[in-house]
Amino acid sequence: MEFSFKDSKFFKQCIDAIGGLLDEGSFEISKEGLHLRSLDPSQIAMVDFKLPKGVHFSHFDVEDPRTLSVNLQDLSKIISRGKTGEKLTISFDEKEGNRLSLEFAGDAKRAFKLPLLDLREAIMPKEPKVALESTVKLRAGHFKDMLKDVVLVSSHLQLIADDHSFIVEAHGDSGDLRIENSSKTSKDMEVHSPTLTKSMYPAEYLDKMSRGAVDSEPIHIEFGTNKPIKLKYKISEAEFIYFLAPRVESA
Repeated sequence: MEFSFKDSKFFKQCIDAIGGLLDEGSFEISKEGLHLRSLDPSQIAMVDFKLPKGVHFSHFDVEDPRTLSVNLQDLSKIISRGKTGEKLTISFDEKEGNRLSLEFAGDAKRAFKLPLLDLREAIMPKEPKVALESTVKLRAGHFKDMLKDVVLVSSHLQLIADDHSFIVEAHGDSGDLRIENSSKTSKDMEVHSPTLTKSMYPAEYLDKMSRGAVDSEPIHIEFGTNKPIKLKYKISEAEFIYFLAPRVESA
């Protein structure tokens, strides 16, 4: 099994977007590309990452499906050593033991060996199947800015959608915040909400989930009253879908 990225920086972006939630992960590698779906350690959030075989690969030689489990933080540290324009080749050969090979090729060749983890008992979780009433599409950078405002006053935020409005509220000991957005006045935003929808989520998790999104590109948000939130965005061909459980306040 061997595949190469034309530019190692692209794969670094992908790993960092996953590593915000996970310390360890298992990649399913097949002829179609790379796939990872896993719950975070607290089991309130999920990441679903797909990278199809395509333009970012200069070489892709995978015959039989294989699952490779790695420490994502260690993988990120190694890939961060890649220079812009350097090709990154990742390979696995059972004859070489339980290690993943990573080789950078540019002005010189540098080869790393990363131990694989034994996560064979881990089962890929199923994607949540839940009807979410409201859908919002906006620039990722705008959503990140709202999260920066939220953490000034609270660790949680409430999302509200109704007709063409998307509202973010936060309340804490240090103050209150209300951000009103309307798809009628913002050409960069789309809101579809046939019914009034309200739900509360931890801001820290939403920050980790959206951190990898390109600021100028869209991020898709779906949520329902006291239901999970679904965040979706792309980094070029790579697709990222996140789910986060709501905080339901007792009456």
